[in-house]
Amino acid sequence: MATDIGWELYRSFLGVLQEGSLSGAARALGVAQPTVGRHIAALEKALKLPLFTRSQAGLLPTEAALALRSDAEAMASTAAALQRTAASQGAGVRGTVRITASEIIGVEVLPPILTRLRAQYPDLKIELLLSNRVQDLLHREADIAVRMLRPQQELLVARRIGQVELGLHAHQRYLEQHGTPRSLADLAQHALIGFDTETPFIRSVGKSLRGVFKRDNFALRSDSDLAHWALIQAGAGIGICQVALARHKPELQRLLPEQVALPLETWITMHENLRHSPRCRATFDALVEGLQQHIA
Repeated sequence: MATDIGWELYRSFLGVLQEGSLSGAARALGVAQPTVGRHIAALEKALKLPLFTRSQAGLLPTEAALALRSDAEAMASTAAALQRTAASQGAGVRGTVRITASEIIGVEVLPPILTRLRAQYPDLKIELLLSNRVQDLLHREADIAVRMLRPQQELLVARRIGQVELGLHAHQRYLEQHGTPRSLADLAQHALIGFDTETPFIRSVGKSLRGVFKRDNFALRSDSDLAHWALIQAGAGIGICQVALARHKPELQRLLPEQVALPLETWITMHENLRHSPRCRATFDALVEGLQQHIA
């Protein structure tokens, strides 16, 4: 098996995996379709493995291709990190920083922080990856992460910001139409906004809410925190959101605060190899300051 396979072959391989066809991968990568086809053929020859089979739906990955996917994605993350590091070389705070955060933090909390940061360092570029999936900082899927749980990986620089409190909220318009619940038992008579797919965190929340917050009881379901936030503000029902965000919306009312107060630890983390990077250090410090103000 060849040991000097070029990155461009794996790049095309990953493109076909993600797009499902040679033409789709070519568009995504900005190259010609025959080039992608040659790369796939060359990679299959070098690895001595079939990677795709043709079907009416496009190219279907073989078991071998699926087994290679995570390593190819790690290579792509490393290549992107290399480009970010190279672009940052030189005096001052410059280059690109890739930040990952949850949807709600990325949309509602980070924009003013990043606006102030770029006003101070105009040569700094920000890539904002919003996902509730925990990105792997060790494989450089991102440079800095805002996480709502304590980091478990070693080789990370981590700073605990404090606790973000979650609570039950509803729009005043909804409460005027449907009444205000006075106990957890009363919630069963209301339109509840909640998750579609259960996670370990959601299971722990469900225990604290005595089983009221479970999938079958939700009138509106979504795995998007942003969708929950929008539905609460629209007056669609009662849902859980950050207390600090709801305070800025006078039309939202917190419900049953003594019974429902869910603390989320907030951390900012980055790979320890980046602690001396001016671009990452400046961004890390700005996030710490901004999120501390948000929590306070």
